[in-house]
Amino acid sequence: MSDFLPFALPDITDTEKRAVLNALDSNWITTGARTKDFEAKFAAAVGAKHAITLNSCTAALHLALEAVGVKVGDEVIVPTLTFAASAEVVRYLDAKPVLVDVLPGDHTMDPVAVERAITPRTRAIMPVHFGGQACDMEPILEIARARKIPVIEDAAHAFPTYYKGKIVGSIGDITCFSFYATKTITTGEGGMAVTDNGEWAERMRIMSLHGISKDAWKRYTAEGNWYYEIIAPGYKYNMTDIAAALGLVQLSRAQEMLEKRRAIARSYAEAFRDHPAIELLDVRDFDSHAWHLYVIKLRDGVLSIDRNRFIEELKQKGIGTSVHFIPLHIHPYYRDTYGYSPGDFPVAFDCYRRSISLPIYSKMSGGDVNRVVDAVLFVCANDKR
Repeated sequence: MSDFLPFALPDITDTEKRAVLNALDSNWITTGARTKDFEAKFAAAVGAKHAITLNSCTAALHLALEAVGVKVGDEVIVPTLTFAASAEVVRYLDAKPVLVDVLPGDHTMDPVAVERAITPRTRAIMPVHFGGQACDMEPILEIARARKIPVIEDAAHAFPTYYKGKIVGSIGDITCFSFYATKTITTGEGGMAVTDNGEWAERMRIMSLHGISKDAWKRYTAEGNWYYEIIAPGYKYNMTDIAAALGLVQLSRAQEMLEKRRAIARSYAEAFRDHPAIELLDVRDFDSHAWHLYVIKLRDGVLSIDRNRFIEELKQKGIGTSVHFIPLHIHPYYRDTYGYSPGDFPVAFDCYRRSISLPIYSKMSGGDVNRVVDAVLFVCANDKR
């Protein structure tokens, strides 16, 4: 087998390495000036008034729900086709994640299903922008605004993504981003919550560091003071200056890396668009996709193998892949706790059983892309029914 092509790799240059070394040499390596600079620059990039750096998107989602007042017994509407974090943060607050189905074309939250799921206990709606494609936000916001329900966007896949000319981060009430190692920009581990609501921003900032009164990170600087007050039982979710140093450079390179992802997506679309065995996801032409993921779906009845075997055959040819996602309602915790069965959300289940995520990252060469295309086409031809 030729060298294995991983599903995802971070795009780190010497500039990022120098920035991290400079942070280390500064002797200030935890939350500090670089973190605050990253917040300011990211807020400007997504058109938000406030940004709070955190150690993960999971932390951002948790703090966002806490800030808008989600409490025990409340309900939060979440699509079932998402990563564990989207729903588990609801459980952190002893609230109930109410799962809904997705749209078959782009795997984003179905607004009709959202409206049907609203109850008097609904305290937040959490759209998940799938793979870099924005949810159809207008109907979701219309539903939410009519009932004064906050919209917390899970934008772990969606930087930079635009919806009808507006960048994700300037649309919902609070938007949460991920800078995990595989994301479009990375800090290794990290996240950001952005909002225009100053009260929510202040609450998230305080709760991100033990519930300590504002500017806790300045305690060990010349302008700081040893005295602090704990005003709530908070968490330990802050980002380090080491991570922020990496993030600042990645942010400056975001457009460059996006263009490379777009080129890969175009190559895949050209290769697979008219293939009888492959279905591509919809991309709305009035939006701008971040291309965190490139998902294909296998058409039923065309091949003699199923999705799982297809993945194994790609692996044998040296191509790493993934599946996004195993729907939450078929995982043991949600299935057993809430009594779900696979057929409860038929669109999401169908998307799951036919989906394969192909490698798409800015470090990929043209030769890497060709390898993926050739491998996919070979498996399709070799296993045609």
